[in-house]
Amino acid sequence: MRYAVPDLAEGAWRETELEIERSRFITWTAHTPDATAFEALLAEARRAHAGASHHCSAFIAGPPGEQNAIGFSDDGEPGGTAGRPMFQVLEGAGLGQVGCVVIRYFGGIKLGTGGLARAYAQAVSEALDSLPKREVVERMPLSLRVDFAGEAVARAWCSAHDIPIEHADYQADGVTLTLGWPSDVERDLEPLNARLKGRMTLLEPLQQ
Repeated sequence: MRYAVPDLAEGAWRETELEIERSRFITWTAHTPDATAFEALLAEARRAHAGASHHCSAFIAGPPGEQNAIGFSDDGEPGGTAGRPMFQVLEGAGLGQVGCVVIRYFGGIKLGTGGLARAYAQAVSEALDSLPKREVVERMPLSLRVDFAGEAVARAWCSAHDIPIEHADYQADGVTLTLGWPSDVERDLEPLNARLKGRMTLLEPLQQ
């Protein structure tokens, strides 16, 4: 599976701001590969904006369509007017490993439930429009054994096909290479085996 995630360093976030009827909506968006990363973002937002009226939030700590590592909170806004609209924007964008906190400073004019839902959704939507993104490729470990003469050939072939070598285990008579094979690509190593003139052994079962 391949999907986009925020292209932000660990512990960093992208800040955008929107003003509606004198209320300020400050959105922090970050790369949240797990719930712990999201909780750190939320804690920092609460610390940095301790005087804000609300710190509403939504996150997906996994690929698009994730059902378990997700969450959203209205943080005191009327039920269903903040966290869920925010989450729906994240879900609709097809992003994974993403978390948002919308910090609201109340401006004195009530927006009503519909107005609040639109405001929080708009805050996240505008944040995502300018968010830098990168692609994540889900991979599975695939191990093969080659002789020393074949290692350079195997490495060059993997590099040309954008397949990372995640580990190399050297023994007296050769090397075992563990590849990060894309989970959405059919496993076909025959072209490499042909280049190595059959001097390659695919190890089964796959090493975890």
